[in-house]
Amino acid sequence: MNRDLYIDFAKGLATISIIFIHTAFWSGQFYIHPEVRVFSLVFDVALFYALSGITSGSNIEKTLYRLLKLQITYMIFVTLLFFLDYFFKVFGLTFFSLEWLQNFYSTFGSKYATTSISTTPQWENLGNWYLHQYINVDTFPVVMGSFWYLKVYYILTVFGVLILKFFPKHVNWFIGLCAGLTLLFNIFPEIYPSGQVGYVAFYLTVFLIGNRMKGKKIPDRMVPVLYGFVAIALAGLFGFYGPEIFYKINKNKFPPQIPYIIWTLFSLVTLFVFYNRLKITKENVVTYIGKNAIFFYFAQGISSSLVYFLVVPMKENMPWWILMIIIYGINIILAFIISAGLKKVDEWGWKVLELLRSKTASH
Repeated sequence: MNRDLYIDFAKGLATISIIFIHTAFWSGQFYIHPEVRVFSLVFDVALFYALSGITSGSNIEKTLYRLLKLQITYMIFVTLLFFLDYFFKVFGLTFFSLEWLQNFYSTFGSKYATTSISTTPQWENLGNWYLHQYINVDTFPVVMGSFWYLKVYYILTVFGVLILKFFPKHVNWFIGLCAGLTLLFNIFPEIYPSGQVGYVAFYLTVFLIGNRMKGKKIPDRMVPVLYGFVAIALAGLFGFYGPEIFYKINKNKFPPQIPYIIWTLFSLVTLFVFYNRLKITKENVVTYIGKNAIFFYFAQGISSSLVYFLVVPMKENMPWWILMIIIYGINIILAFIISAGLKKVDEWGWKVLELLRSKTASH
């Protein structure tokens, strides 16, 4: 079966968009206008859940094996991250001083200022990362700040495959249930549950709709209807909440609330409209990013942390929009370089695990 390059292309574009979002909302807080930061959310993380739904099936064993591989790759990455953070602190304390390190970390802003710098490794942090409790990593704060996606992905993928396996004729009912719960939580915000429930209710809806779209093409006559619906929803959003809601879209993302949900509709409709309509026949840079999306996702957390040290000295010397273009370009280049390195580390990690397996296997 030939690989659908449109899926890789869409994942690649979504990944590039995520890099821009993290450029705008992290180091960009120092110089990028709020309007631009909000517009960066037009193509956001919901696309990944929709694409995951399109590519998922009802094979439980295959799905769990894929999640297990992802978990091991994730654990290899955070182990590397742990030692990079630890050795940097040892380096700073050995050759410079505690004040130097504190000054270094102050570049990220007071919100991410570290409170515990020592030469004693904090192994409990590594254990918490393994179990998806995303305690901040001081040297690369963007990494854990963007990992909420991964936990939700694990949960909804398991729920999704169980629904597709055991209730294949009732998928629409589950879409209605999840959409209904999301609406209920928003109508009565006092009952909006903390934790992952609100995230999974909305994103599982997106996942299952994506799965229902697998292999299908939206009829031409429905395209203007869908975009018309999106336009009406956006108009209703600003009519009901007022124009100030524009600046609160990101606050309505955690957890997903009606303003953010409406904001995502344009990107989701666009994804489905071009699915089985836009034909990608040759591999390119964007499809390469899509094929390696997980490594780029890991890499952008590191690169988006590193660009802080370019933003702070440069932001007073040029117009903000020129700096944004420069930093975004550098962020993408760094993500390419770091993702290539992470792929190599992942390969080595799997080889070590395979060696351990062969050494400990019973004969």
